[in-house]
Amino acid sequence: MDSGQLRGVVALDGPSGTGKSTVARQLAVGYTARYLDTGAMYRAATLAVLRAEAPLDDPAAVTEVVTAADLRVGTDPSHPTVALDGEDVSAEIRGPEVTGAVSAVSAVPTVRTRLVGHQRSLIREALSTVGGVVVEGRDIGTEVVPDAGLKVFLTASVEVRARRRSVQDSAAGRRATLTATQADVERRDTLDSTRAVAPLRAAPDAVEVDTSDLDVSGVLSRLRELVEQRELLADTATGGTR
Repeated sequence: MDSGQLRGVVALDGPSGTGKSTVARQLAVGYTARYLDTGAMYRAATLAVLRAEAPLDDPAAVTEVVTAADLRVGTDPSHPTVALDGEDVSAEIRGPEVTGAVSAVSAVPTVRTRLVGHQRSLIREALSTVGGVVVEGRDIGTEVVPDAGLKVFLTASVEVRARRRSVQDSAAGRRATLTATQADVERRDTLDSTRAVAPLRAAPDAVEVDTSDLDVSGVLSRLRELVEQRELLADTATGGTR
């Protein structure tokens, strides 16, 4: 457990394979904060679209499905949950079918407007109940919480990110060659960084952290330094901010 309790929002952005989810969850646990994985919300929305067999190139049809879907993303970092229409879909949303379609669904402006509103509601709830939240995604510092107390943009080489994705997929029983995984990572990078609405990019005031040569402990150490520097911790012993 880290010393102190998070006060405010830590926004972690970056492409796939930079370690966002792992470090975001651990940072939130250590600081007794909430955790929000916005990517999981878009993946659940994508699963709803796939199940409805709506055409990915029809924004109106995609929006209709997402609007009707009951998407619920839990904010407990120790036990994050993702549900679609009451069903736990935490594992299914990480599969190749969803991964291949999520960029198309998340690029629909009306879908982003709806889900960003939901994300902001969960963030407000977290701040009002426990006081702090770590939010990860691709547009947190630029669109979702532009006034976050700390914005961090995580990066890593495409080769490193592909290897990490391959390890995760193997552990989850998903099989793909390293070459195919790297091609998918590069495809996602291009789609996410060139979409018209809320493209993947670092906020002007974000701190960039390259995780290529850092393990999880190394990234967490750097993030804790930044949290301390921004004075986002309340001393649980005194109740004051430090």
